[in-house]
Amino acid sequence: MHTLSARGIGATLAMALVLSIAGSDRGHAQESARAYVVGVENLDYLPAYGIEDGAYVGYARQFLDAFAADQGLRFDYRPMPVRRLYASLAAGTIDFKFPDNPNWNTAFVADNAVVYSGPVADFLDASVVRADRIDIAPDAVKTLGTVTGFGPWPWTDRIEAGTVTLSENADFAALVRQVLAGRVDAAYASIAVVNRVLDQDLNQPGALVFAPGLPHDYGSYLMSTIAHPDVITQLDAWVETNANRITALKDEHGVEHGVDPPE
Repeated sequence: MHTLSARGIGATLAMALVLSIAGSDRGHAQESARAYVVGVENLDYLPAYGIEDGAYVGYARQFLDAFAADQGLRFDYRPMPVRRLYASLAAGTIDFKFPDNPNWNTAFVADNAVVYSGPVADFLDASVVRADRIDIAPDAVKTLGTVTGFGPWPWTDRIEAGTVTLSENADFAALVRQVLAGRVDAAYASIAVVNRVLDQDLNQPGALVFAPGLPHDYGSYLMSTIAHPDVITQLDAWVETNANRITALKDEHGVEHGVDPPE
């Protein structure tokens, strides 16, 4: 049977106190992590992002969570319709909007001091058509489908002139089916998302294609804020120092699959 000397007991108690304080400090640090609300789109837009069983998922979730963890922040994701996101950002009921891009709502940008991050992922928003119509000209497009709340800004002039009628659909897979069935001439959407729906949901790979002669937009998903430009600065610095990690995450999700740089 082993016994502890008074010195041993004292050392043991001292070590226990140190561990207790360290544990308390860790718990306090976790509790005091700055929490922010990120407004996100309540759409199935995988591989970029989506909502499954009420949870935000996809490349964007893993990217933002990794940044937050490294910086001692906490992001709470609040899904909502696209149009409501801008109003919520202006009202301050959300701290950040993701994704965003200054081209998507120029009127909002003009009226608000919005700060944007650098690129989080690149995208190609394309006018997609049935494969047998790949050479279609813009004048032949009379009806254009898009997801509710999305502004197909490269088509704005034709829509405002009344030569193209815009048809919105709240469900992405249903939008793809509209083009396949010929109920709209083309749809304006992310090529990566279209390909995922065709490949995984409808089992019709290649049935819709990017029509290069129609309006399209190469760009990047950004994060925006009005109230917290300091966090945007942190994000940009983190992206610069984690390039390889981010590339691996992009490849894992295929978020930039089919997105080629403009010629």
